[in-house]
Amino acid sequence: MDYPIRTVDQLRPVMKAYRNQEGLSQHELAAKVGVTQQALSLLEAAPHRASFERLFAVCAVLGVEIVLRDKESPKPPPTDGW
Repeated sequence: MDYPIRTVDQLRPVMKAYRNQEGLSQHELAAKVGVTQQALSLLEAAPHRASFERLFAVCAVLGVEIVLRDKESPKPPPTDGW
């Protein structure tokens, strides 16, 4: 499912929801990403302070991808694994 993010504040609930969906605590996700629980807590509380590199690392562990698309562009068709 797609979750359009138009402001950095929208990242907080979405990232937390993905973490919870995977059944991971902050401590567990932090260990998988290679950061402290405090660093992950800060990322969830203040995503505007996170580096893009850290955000990508969290997304990779959660199996989430970041897609940039023009707002006017239609949703692309499924790629069947490509």
